[in-house]
Amino acid sequence: MATYLYRLGRFGFRRRRAVLAVWIALLIALGGAAGAFAGKTSDEFRVPGTEAQTTLDKIKGAFPEQDHGSAQVVFAAPAPGGLTAPEAGKAVSEAVARIAAVPGVAAVPDPYATGAVSPDGRVAIALVSFDHRLADITDQQREAVKAAAEPARAAGLEVAAGGDAFNKMAQVEGGSESIGLLVAGVVLVITLGTLVAAGMPLLTALVGIGVALSGIWALTGSFEILTAAPVLALMVGLAVGIDYALFIVSRHRRHLAEGLEPEEAAARATATAGSAVVFAGLTVVVALAGLAVAGVPFLTVMGLVASGAVVVAVLVAITLLPALLGFAGRSIDRLPVWKRALRTDGRTTLGERWGRFVVRRPLAVLLTGLAGLGVLAVPAASLSLGLPGGGSQAAGTDPRKAYDLIDESFGPGFNAPLVVVVDAHGTPRPEQAVREVAGRLQTLEGVRTLLPPAVDPASGTALVTVIPQTGPDHEDTKALVNEIRGQREELRSATGAGIAVTGTTAANIDVSTKLGQALPPFVAVIVGIALVLLALAFRSVLVPLKAVAGFLLSILASTGAVVAVYQWGWLDGLIDVPKVGPVVSFLPILLISVLFGLAMDYELFLVSGMKEQHVHGTAPREAVVAGVRDGARVVTAAALIMISVFGAFVLGDDPIVQPIGFALAVGVLVDAFVVRMALVPAAMALFGRAAWWFPKRLEKVVPKVDMEGERLIAGLEKEPAKEPAGV
Repeated sequence: MATYLYRLGRFGFRRRRAVLAVWIALLIALGGAAGAFAGKTSDEFRVPGTEAQTTLDKIKGAFPEQDHGSAQVVFAAPAPGGLTAPEAGKAVSEAVARIAAVPGVAAVPDPYATGAVSPDGRVAIALVSFDHRLADITDQQREAVKAAAEPARAAGLEVAAGGDAFNKMAQVEGGSESIGLLVAGVVLVITLGTLVAAGMPLLTALVGIGVALSGIWALTGSFEILTAAPVLALMVGLAVGIDYALFIVSRHRRHLAEGLEPEEAAARATATAGSAVVFAGLTVVVALAGLAVAGVPFLTVMGLVASGAVVVAVLVAITLLPALLGFAGRSIDRLPVWKRALRTDGRTTLGERWGRFVVRRPLAVLLTGLAGLGVLAVPAASLSLGLPGGGSQAAGTDPRKAYDLIDESFGPGFNAPLVVVVDAHGTPRPEQAVREVAGRLQTLEGVRTLLPPAVDPASGTALVTVIPQTGPDHEDTKALVNEIRGQREELRSATGAGIAVTGTTAANIDVSTKLGQALPPFVAVIVGIALVLLALAFRSVLVPLKAVAGFLLSILASTGAVVAVYQWGWLDGLIDVPKVGPVVSFLPILLISVLFGLAMDYELFLVSGMKEQHVHGTAPREAVVAGVRDGARVVTAAALIMISVFGAFVLGDDPIVQPIGFALAVGVLVDAFVVRMALVPAAMALFGRAAWWFPKRLEKVVPKVDMEGERLIAGLEKEPAKEPAGV
C-alpha cells in the first residue's frame, strides 16, 4: 500500500493544478446536484418488523389516518376556568376552524365537543390530523397552522403547537460547528507553528465536508434520509478530515527537517502517514457500515451517510493535500505564530518525559487509569434507552410548551397514548368483543383511562386508545405495553378477538428494545474486526487484545458519563440538557462505531512508532518511550481537535445531536489521553518483548502489511539520488 500511496503523493505534488481543478469541479458539480435534486429529510423512526410498525402497516386500509402526520395545538388560559368564558370559547373555536382550513389538514375536532378540556378549565387540546405522511408535511404547513391560531392569541390565550409534526430535529446549519473549527484552528497553529501549515488541514477538511454534504443533499430527493444523518456526517467528516490531514502534514514537515526535497517529503508522507490514514479511515468506514447489523433501516442509512463523509476525507487527504503541499513548497513554514513548534534542535519533549514517567511506573499508571475508568463507567449499568419527543425539546420551544401544558393539566399519560388494535372480524358479535377487550384493558395496572373505541364495521377492526398513568419515557409505560401484549392469548380465549399495540409511544419503545438487543452482536462484530485488522498491522497477539480491551473501557466510560449527565441530571446548569431522561436509543451503537475507528487511529499512530523502534533493535522500554515521544504531539493535537469539533455540538439544544456530540467528545478524551497515552504504554512496558510475539503458524498465513513503508523507504535509499522534478 505504501508504494501505491507514494506514487499517488508524487503525482498529486507534480500535477497539483490538475488535482485542485478536479476537486473544485467536483465540489461545484455536487453543489449544483444538491440544488437541483435535494428533497426533504425525515424525522420518522420507522423500523419494519416490530409489532408497532407491522400493525400500523396492516390497518392502513381501515384507518389510513394512523399513517398520517398529526399535531397538537394547545390553548391555555392565564388562570383556571379561563377557557370556560364565552369569549375564550369563541376564540378557540374560530382558531380551530381556521386550522381546519389549512391545506393538507384533514380534521381538527373542536376540543369543547370532544371534551379535550382540562378539569380545571385552563387548557384545551385540538388534535390536528393531516391527510398525508409526517415526512410530507412542509414547513409552510406548519407555519400556516401556527398562524391560523391567531384569534386565540388575540384573545389573550397562550398557544403552543406540538406533537409529531412539530418535533423537528436539527438541520445542518453554520452554528456550533464554527466554534469547533475556531478551536481546531488554534490547536493546529500551536501544533504546527505557522498559519500556512495550520491552514492546510482546515482547508482540506472544509473541501471534503462540502463535497460530502453536497452529495448527501443531492440524494435526499431519491432516498429517505433521517434529519440527523447529515449532522452526523458533518460531525464525523469534519473531525477526521482535519485529523487525517494533520497526520500527513506533520510527517511532511518532519521529512523536510531531515533534508528531503519538498516533492520527496510529500510523497513519503503520503506513503507512510497516508497508509495510517487509509487504514484508520477503513476502520471507521467498516464500523459505520456495520450499523446495518442492527437491522434498523434509518440507522443503516446514517452509517452509510457518515461513512461516505469519511471516504471523502481520506481521498482528500491522499490526493488534494499533496497538491497543496506542492503549491506551498518550502514556504509551508511561512507566517510563523509559535516558533517553539518549529524547533528541531533535539531537545527533550514533554511527550518523551511523559513516556519515561510511564515506563518507570507502569503498574501504578495502569492501576490508576483502570480505577478512574471503572468509576466513570459505573453509571453505564443503569443505561436506559428511548427516543426523543416533545418533552425532549429545548425549554421555551413550542413543542416543549405543548408537552408541559398537557403533562401538567391532563397528566403525563396523555403525552404517551397507546393504540390497541382489536381484530374482532372472526367473532360472532364484534362490537361486544371490542367492549370486553376495552373493559379488561381498563383494569390493568398503569392504565389511567380509555378513549371511546373507533370501529371499522367493514373489517371488524377497532382502535382502543389507552392513556397510561405515566409518560412516554417512563419504565412503567414500557411495562404496560409488555403487559398488554402479554394478555394477548388470554383475551383471545375470552373474547375471540386478537390484539396488537401500536402508536408513536409503542413504536419508540419497540425501536429502543430492538436497538438494545442489537448491541451485543454489534460489539462482537466490531471486536472481531479490530482483532483481525490489528493483527494484520502489528503481527502480534497481545497488541490487538490490549487495544480492544482499551477500546471497550473507553466505550464503558463514555457511556457512563452520558448516563450521569443526560439520564441522572449531573452537571445540570453547566450543560444545558433539554430534559433529563432515557438516552437516545441509537447513541450507544453510534458511539461504538465512530469511537472504534478513532481509537484504532490513535493506537496505530502510537504503537507503530514503538514497533518501528523494536524492529531496529531498541530495548522494549526505550521503544515505548520513543513511540510516545514521536506520536504524543500529533495524537494530542488530533484528540483536542476531535474534542473541540464534537464538543461544539453540545452547545446546541437538539435532543439527538447534543448527547451524541457529548458522548463522542468524552469518548475521544478518555481514549486518547487515558487509554492510548497512559494505559497503552504502561501495558507495553509490562509486556516487554512478549508484546511482539506472534505464532509461527500465523506468521506464514497472515499477509504482511507495510504500514510504515519500511520496504519502500529501504528501496528508495538504495536508489541513486535523483534531481527533483521541475515545478
